[in-house]
Amino acid sequence: MNAMTYKGYTARIEFDDHDSIFVGRLLGIRDIVGFHADNVPELRAAFEESVDDYLEACAKIGKPAEKPASGKLMLRVPPELHGSALVAAKAAGKSLNQWATEVLRQAIHA
Repeated sequence: MNAMTYKGYTARIEFDDHDSIFVGRLLGIRDIVGFHADNVPELRAAFEESVDDYLEACAKIGKPAEKPASGKLMLRVPPELHGSALVAAKAAGKSLNQWATEVLRQAIHA
């Protein structure tokens, strides 16, 4: 996936071959925020302007801007997996939260 990040927001970038433009959309929020441009420098500017406009519009109407992630992750996993993760965390001398954060970070950067 091609992506850009600004002020904690990430956008997925695609190329529209029919119109010969780059198109982006913010990820991780329910509000629809999109942008487009003919080249990468203009796309970056359009992306940042879209995020700034979104934040400004939310403030103007008194609506909290959605955040892509709160930092709280709730998972439902099979009890056996949960138990194995607890054992792995204890064996590493870490809390389950610390261990899971490291495992997720490694998986993302793999």
